[in-house]
Amino acid sequence: MSGMASDPNNSSQEEYIPHNLQKEDPFASKLSREADIIAGFYLTIIGILSTLGNGYVIFMSSKRKKKLRPAEIMTVNLAVCDLGISVVGKPFSIISFFSHRWMFGWMGCRWYGWAGFFFGCGSLITMTAVSLDRYLKICHLSYGTWLKRHHAFICLAIIWAYATFWATVPFAGVGNYAPEPFGTSCTLDWWLAQASVAGQVFVLSILFFCLLFPTAVIVFSYVKIILKVKSSTKEVAHYDTRIQNSHILEMKLTKVAMLICAGFLLAWIPYAVVSVWSAFGRPDSVPIQFSVIPTLLAKSAAMYNPIIYQVIDCKFACCRPGGLKAKSSLKKSR
Repeated sequence: MSGMASDPNNSSQEEYIPHNLQKEDPFASKLSREADIIAGFYLTIIGILSTLGNGYVIFMSSKRKKKLRPAEIMTVNLAVCDLGISVVGKPFSIISFFSHRWMFGWMGCRWYGWAGFFFGCGSLITMTAVSLDRYLKICHLSYGTWLKRHHAFICLAIIWAYATFWATVPFAGVGNYAPEPFGTSCTLDWWLAQASVAGQVFVLSILFFCLLFPTAVIVFSYVKIILKVKSSTKEVAHYDTRIQNSHILEMKLTKVAMLICAGFLLAWIPYAVVSVWSAFGRPDSVPIQFSVIPTLLAKSAAMYNPIIYQVIDCKFACCRPGGLKAKSSLKKSR
């Protein structure tokens, strides 16, 4: 680890340093040592709970992987993204918070920024796909029935390709990853928008394709679902019992998906607002002590989903012990 530590006195002149950090050590913590220790303990707890929760979901899913519904496959992919954030990213920031500086140099900073953006983008696009699946299943019953397992796997390939493309774009010279203002974490270089027109184009592209557009699709889908549910009681009553039971299950899956999206957006919106303000507003007007709070809140998003799976009885066999037997008995009763 010590070999990877950044030494400001020996840093190469060829290393990229964001314009807002050129007059100081970019990896030195701007927080008090006590604040760093508190943040380190907080992330440790979040990381452990997220790893155990999402690992449990994936493990239980693996026991019945051939019987997973398309919606469940997408939910498992979301758990994979959350687990990736916890396992790949959080140890870097935890060690750095306890060390009172970023310990892994520029290479580690870029890797950490890439991993965080890759899994975060993957999570949001997965939730976008889930919202569209819910929209088709609830609002277009006759069309939703054609969505099969192989469609879900095709969708997964598109999601991973999409996340890989946007997370790797900064390495192509049109963007970069840089330390956060408080020094002990790294993210997309939002401050490029303050430096050049090309930086503004990069930041705006990231905001649109990786935040605004997916969020708009999610909001549209669930607004249409809510409106449909209010008027669908009589329509569903005309179908036979099997279709009514299937519709009830789809509604439970939809509630889970809505809560997952709400939790994710509530965790990430404050960070997005601060990032946009840093890009196009006056970044110095945000006190560094407060800028760390949205970052820590965003990092907690990976912990929520396993809790949501357990709170709502959505008949996910991958979300509770004995689910396989429950699934079998449900089929027999039908």
